[in-house]
Amino acid sequence: MRTLRVIFGSSLLLAVVMLAEPASAFTQVAVAIVVAPPALPVYEQPVCAGPGYIWTPGYWAWGDDDYFWVPGTWVLAPVGLLWTPGYWAWSDGAFIWNAGYWSPEVGFYGGVVYGFGYSGVGYEGGYWTNGAFFYNRSVNNVTNVRTITNVYNKTVVNSVTVTNVSYNAGAGGTTAKPTAREQAATHQPHTAPTAAQTQDEQTAESNPALSASQNHGKPPIAATQKPAQLSGPGVLSATAAAPYHPTPAPGAKLGGAVPRGATGNEPAANEPEKPATPPPTTNKPNPNETPKPAAPPKPKPEPPAKQPSKPPSEAPKKPEPPPKEQQQEKKKEKEMEKPRPPQPPQK
Repeated sequence: MRTLRVIFGSSLLLAVVMLAEPASAFTQVAVAIVVAPPALPVYEQPVCAGPGYIWTPGYWAWGDDDYFWVPGTWVLAPVGLLWTPGYWAWSDGAFIWNAGYWSPEVGFYGGVVYGFGYSGVGYEGGYWTNGAFFYNRSVNNVTNVRTITNVYNKTVVNSVTVTNVSYNAGAGGTTAKPTAREQAATHQPHTAPTAAQTQDEQTAESNPALSASQNHGKPPIAATQKPAQLSGPGVLSATAAAPYHPTPAPGAKLGGAVPRGATGNEPAANEPEKPATPPPTTNKPNPNETPKPAAPPKPKPEPPAKQPSKPPSEAPKKPEPPPKEQQQEKKKEKEMEKPRPPQPPQK
């Protein structure tokens, strides 16, 4: 079995607004997300299902309220076409999912190292000749497949640092830019994912075990031999995965969607956004308002009246002299009270 071997890098969780697909990575419906997708897990590649099947690597998709793993699988390819994997990319303040497609040339997929021939640039897993696909045995598990005879050996040398990061650009993301050949591939005709691929994703979303909140970034079904077959022979689990802690960074957009089990986003995504605090009032008049009459100034309280000091004790006043009439009467009374001299006898 071939194994996707990666070096565990930083599983940085971005508190940002992300645009993704709530139901399918092949249809674009906007939803705000505030954490990055989990890192790519390590897993082995099942035996090739038969001639004409091309390996399509696993990826993290967004469901209604969580990331879920879509297992890597062998897909019967449209003749003459190669698969360009989808990838997450940070652009203009948001994560955007770029859906995969079929085309004659492999286009840009963000420099994400999906493994098994997808080294971040192009595809080293094989090529088409005269309607037949030739497999590179160094990156494809086709050695013991008797029905596959178009094989060759070519060592794949990675010219980029191999990490398990699952998105392009932004903090912690890959730094790859489209090459001239990849840019030319964007102008070629594109074919949408096959019906089997769409069914594969829908089946994965309906399986709770593939939810990131359940498997913590290490899916129990990491790869399958055929699409939508999540049990039986050829189903392999992840052998390792980077730790996954979906905690939004400080300053994450309030009300943005977060994976189930995420912590640290206050208020939670399903809570209404609190109204903004009104700006502090100022004394500047509003030119659009009619000026109000000024209120009369409040009178200042008068100081309490001083209590008169107690006058010193005064000497008793002399009685006022009586009026003149009273004095004259009293004088007459006194004269009448005096004894009169005896009068001489009358002759």
